[in-house]
Amino acid sequence: MKQHLVEFDTKMTKTMNNMRGEFSSIRAGRANPAVLDKIRVDYYGTPTPINQMAAVSVSEARILVIQPWDKSTMKPIEKAIQSSDIGINPTNDGVVLRIAFPPLTEERRKELCKSVRKLAEDAKVAIRSIRRDANDKFKTMKKNSEITEDDQKNYENDIQKLTDQYCKDIDTEAAAKEKEILEL
Repeated sequence: MKQHLVEFDTKMTKTMNNMRGEFSSIRAGRANPAVLDKIRVDYYGTPTPINQMAAVSVSEARILVIQPWDKSTMKPIEKAIQSSDIGINPTNDGVVLRIAFPPLTEERRKELCKSVRKLAEDAKVAIRSIRRDANDKFKTMKKNSEITEDDQKNYENDIQKLTDQYCKDIDTEAAAKEKEILEL
């Protein structure tokens, strides 16, 4: 790959990874530890991710088990989960917290699919913005006589191919996530 395209390819890859992270935090009816990734617990004045304070595991298809390493953090973890936007209350048996994921309603599945499509569209907008930045850089390089007009056209064609490929990948991953959400 041409050296001028590497930095833009890296930015596009980061955009894809960010979208994948957002997708993993969307609850799809099955227990998935990634839904807890955005939740922070106040641990001695420091917002701390749950997975750094406890062992998080899937005991059954719809049950997530959180076993804190320090028993004194049980209540703060429980409160953080309750106040988060995942909409599920954990049950506390004094040793572990259990989160039972109820089956999703049809209406909730449709809402989740809409948010997946919005995240995918946001990622595509970011990819196109990176393409625009690349094209601006190539125009500036041409203006400063660092590259020829033919080079500029070739770079613009290459960045367009890269953009098309990433947009296609985004559509593929969004369709897979929607399929996962709609599965009963």
